[in-house]
Amino acid sequence: MKRRFPWFAYLVVVLGGVAMVMPFLDMVMSSFKGPGEYGVIPYKLLPSSFDLDNYREAFSQLELPRLFRNSVIVTVSVTVSVLITSAMAGYALAKLRFRGRAVIFRFILATMMLPPFLLLIPTFLIMLNWPLAGGNDILGRGGDGGLTTSLLALILPFTVSGFGIFLMRQFMVSLPDEMLEAAKIDGANQWQIWRLIVLPQTKPVAITLGLITFIGTWNEYIWTLLISSSDPSLQTLPVGIQLLQSFLDPDRTMPIVMAGLVISTLPVLVVFLLFQKYYVRGVVLSGLK
Repeated sequence: MKRRFPWFAYLVVVLGGVAMVMPFLDMVMSSFKGPGEYGVIPYKLLPSSFDLDNYREAFSQLELPRLFRNSVIVTVSVTVSVLITSAMAGYALAKLRFRGRAVIFRFILATMMLPPFLLLIPTFLIMLNWPLAGGNDILGRGGDGGLTTSLLALILPFTVSGFGIFLMRQFMVSLPDEMLEAAKIDGANQWQIWRLIVLPQTKPVAITLGLITFIGTWNEYIWTLLISSSDPSLQTLPVGIQLLQSFLDPDRTMPIVMAGLVISTLPVLVVFLLFQKYYVRGVVLSGLK
């Protein structure tokens, strides 16, 4: 059926695009504003001058090199781990036949329904009482912090993703069994089938999962704030930038915070733009809504 009002659809898309771009544009412009310019009425989008003083302050006040290093280590470690574990578990649940497979899959789906905040305290206690870490004995007692004094506390709780396993499994189910059977006839074992046949087929979905994991881990705040409360050296960019607002004059702080947010956003933006076409294709192939 021919559309009677195509201009309305274009108008909605344009308005939606403007609504999404404006906060980012305001953040960039505010990062150049001087003292007293942020939050004034009437509102002014453009700063009186464009200089890099706020970015220099961000590097000195926020210790950006340390925060950036922690964010990169945690994000890359979690993303790589999620991709590997999700691909392995997804293949096992999609193509291997074993007793209890359906029960395991339902259990994984059930973990996706648990509110993340419900697991904060149990996960923290596990990290605190991790055996043979932070001075703990084999039973996880007698130490001074366990794993909560290292970046491992920010990595280990997120190394396996129920959503990632679900996403990879749903895609691998669609792979033809005849292709895998032919590989078995040619003498390939399960490891070779997974690595040489299945993994290349899952590239778009794996990149989609990688992007979702990368962005989510990079922006993780609550868990990192909890772990780094006793050891500020474990802070990542979101925590460091947010805590800065508590120590400096608000009129001077907000432009510096905006400068830090711009720096924090750039890696995510670059990664997304580089893999955008794979992300769209992965969403279509996996049936992700």
